[in-house]
Amino acid sequence: MNIKILTPEYVVFEGEVDSVLLPGKNGEFHIMQNHAGIVSSLVGGKVNLYAKSIDEAYAKYFTKENEKDSVFSYPIKSGVVEFNHNKGIILCE
Repeated sequence: MNIKILTPEYVVFEGEVDSVLLPGKNGEFHIMQNHAGIVSSLVGGKVNLYAKSIDEAYAKYFTKENEKDSVFSYPIKSGVVEFNHNKGIILCE
């Protein structure tokens, strides 16, 4: 599935991932392949991308959480996510 993470200043990430874990108002939620369409607000926390690797151009923004599982995290203060038809956009600060 394709995920794009944007801030007002720059593109944090754009590419294919296996899944993404997001910090929602009522707790974390995981979006996986073929997930139902969703629009949700996000709170402060980490956006975790589950992917085999991420492009070098975006790697500087991420911390690798786990060597074994290839989890890459990006801290956010707040934001919104829209996901539909295996494409997601995360707008955050």
